[in-house]
Amino acid sequence: MTGPRTAPPYPRLALAAPRAAAARYGTGRVRGPGDVGPGRASGTLVLVAHGTRDPAGEAVLAALAARVRAERPGHRVELAFLEISSPLLADLPARLPEPVVVVPLLLAAGYHVRVDLPGVLARTRPGAVVARALGPHPLLASALARRLAAAGLRTADAVILGAAGSSDPRAREDVRAAARLLSLRLARPVTAAFLSAGEPTVADAVEALRRGPAPRVAVASYLLAPGHFQRRLEACGADLVSGPLGADRDVAALVWARHDEALVAAGVLKPGEAAAGAVPRSA
Repeated sequence: MTGPRTAPPYPRLALAAPRAAAARYGTGRVRGPGDVGPGRASGTLVLVAHGTRDPAGEAVLAALAARVRAERPGHRVELAFLEISSPLLADLPARLPEPVVVVPLLLAAGYHVRVDLPGVLARTRPGAVVARALGPHPLLASALARRLAAAGLRTADAVILGAAGSSDPRAREDVRAAARLLSLRLARPVTAAFLSAGEPTVADAVEALRRGPAPRVAVASYLLAPGHFQRRLEACGADLVSGPLGADRDVAALVWARHDEALVAAGVLKPGEAAAGAVPRSA
């Protein structure tokens, strides 16, 4: 039995110009019907989230899945979870239109991406194509910047990117790369900080920046949905905390970008081709 096919590891990002970042990570543009080439593919996109006990978090993830589905109406999109929430990934129907592409709704490639997800797929869906984690990516930086602006970010504010944290050092480096991308987007320094299993902690980063010249400290929530970690960010003592990324248009675009990358890596699509049914992104 062969294991699930995975996209190759993404490149690490040094601090670089936005154009160079786009070249490394791709623009994440969702193509319109006129861009679809002869090698187009339909099938099933499976969005896999960790799971949450917070009903508001489940509702936001369902809204994100609905937005992703609306981008390509002819494509089947399923939302599943690794634990806690329903349906579990292992409980999805055995027969789904192929190719089946699994996109982790996770912002860094930590334990869930590297161990949990491959383990479940090896047992239940060994032929699936597995995409990269969503982050880091310039599209997430754009979404984070919009969330900060909506929360009232000012030009002189110091900024922290607040993440849940991971015991995997590669996942923590993903968060630092995301902070560098947000720094490029905002044209100011951004400190990566963690709520658990990483340093500095968000609380320590807030305290350190209060000793600096910035009049206020802002935290960009590097979370997809509300819940336990969002509440902890909101209690960290910052002057403002943005909302989670949620069903943002750029998050939906990035999901399809990861989907298409995975199909190219698996040889199902040629570079530059999009899957069937793509529609232009909505605002």
